[in-house]
Amino acid sequence: MGKVMFYHLTRNPLEVTAHMLLDRAYQTGWRVTVRGRDPDILARLDDTLWLGNKASFLPHGLAGGAHDADQPILLTNDHDCPNAPACLMVIDMADMAPTDADALERIWVLFDGNDAAALAHARGQWKAVTAAGVLAEYWSEDSGRWQMKAQSGK
Repeated sequence: MGKVMFYHLTRNPLEVTAHMLLDRAYQTGWRVTVRGRDPDILARLDDTLWLGNKASFLPHGLAGGAHDADQPILLTNDHDCPNAPACLMVIDMADMAPTDADALERIWVLFDGNDAAALAHARGQWKAVTAAGVLAEYWSEDSGRWQMKAQSGK
């Protein structure tokens, strides 16, 4: 069983933190599914990953292509994970169930700390995960660097 790590974004935009975590996963050899709700946000993340620094390029694709199963990083608004990921990144208040951690190494929940709805949604996810006894960590960048502020679960 994996752990769920909540990232409270207050300084850097989604794309910066997502790239950092996706790069770590890729370097570890983990496949990742990025689950969002809004196709425009997924497209923006896709553009950022394609157009970023060549030295930090991460191979990835938007779901719906012929090679979804081959993608090391797959961006989708669906619950299916055809790329057999070790990690799930949840953005844009997308759904995630505590049982998702059963088959994964990590789940990252990235949420905008300046958006009251996103904050409330993440709190609900935290409560569900911790009530299910799944190991969870809460990370904040308020100090200017990422720090774990809370931990719960097994």
